[in-house]
Amino acid sequence: MQEPAVKIGTRGSPLALAQAHEVRGLLMKAHGRPKSAFEIVVIKTSGDKIQDRPLSEVGGKGLFTKEIEEALLAEEIDLAVHSMKDVATELPPGLKLSSILPREDVRDAFLSLKYASLSDLPEGAKVGTSSLRRAAQVKNRRPDVEVVGFRGNVQTRLQKLSDGVADATFLACAGLNRLGLADRVTAPVETQSMLPAVAQGAVGLEIRDGDEAIADLLAPLNDEATALCVTAERAFLRTLEGSCRTPIGGLAELRIGELSIRGEVLSPDGAESFSGEISGPAASAISLGEGLANELLEKAGAEFVARLKAQI
Repeated sequence: MQEPAVKIGTRGSPLALAQAHEVRGLLMKAHGRPKSAFEIVVIKTSGDKIQDRPLSEVGGKGLFTKEIEEALLAEEIDLAVHSMKDVATELPPGLKLSSILPREDVRDAFLSLKYASLSDLPEGAKVGTSSLRRAAQVKNRRPDVEVVGFRGNVQTRLQKLSDGVADATFLACAGLNRLGLADRVTAPVETQSMLPAVAQGAVGLEIRDGDEAIADLLAPLNDEATALCVTAERAFLRTLEGSCRTPIGGLAELRIGELSIRGEVLSPDGAESFSGEISGPAASAISLGEGLANELLEKAGAEFVARLKAQI
């Protein structure tokens, strides 16, 4: 008797589907199984349904995972595919991250039909973004430009740019690469200029805690270097108590057994910014992330921290 297909849960956006199909392809290759052995199940999330308000006003980035995680707990799917930057730092009881795929390009992409970079924008130009981090970073680097709201999937935002809703926008290089839209990038933004979101470019696989059969199935897909970096970044974010209402950038990099992590926390208006970097053994990923967060909280001072926590 044929085994039932392994059910892979995902959002229905073109990028989410591209990631789910990538996971299915990797599983087919790793285990020599046919396409029919894996079924992709599309689940509409609250984040997909709510398009008229910033996510920071209605519950934050967990809205992109909530319904998928509920389906996982209800055993309607066997695993969930997530963009790791959408995953809350505290998972629901009974769930765990099983594997992290090799990371794509971590950088933000600057997109404009008129200008070559953020520094080339004229005074008063409009920059569209739905990201509090990007908005704060733009206001910090270019307080003379206007930031306007820009919700929707990648294709929707590209259309808004064509329609002249804004003069420029930012998207993740990783998403554009996965969609075959790298040619739409005006210029990648180097991480020394603008730190990306925590876990940007990483795809994670979430399963039920204790489901050893699915854990074993996914084990060959795990990239240890990416997993260590994402672990450090998520520890950094968790210690800062970051949410969609808190502008935070962070990036960990692994080189010959040593892990370095850079981080930045800003006020939403971009007027205040605190950044730092620490390095240490890769095995200390969690403590490095926590250590950097505490260093930035100390730099920022009690008043900033109190305002940060009031926003969460």
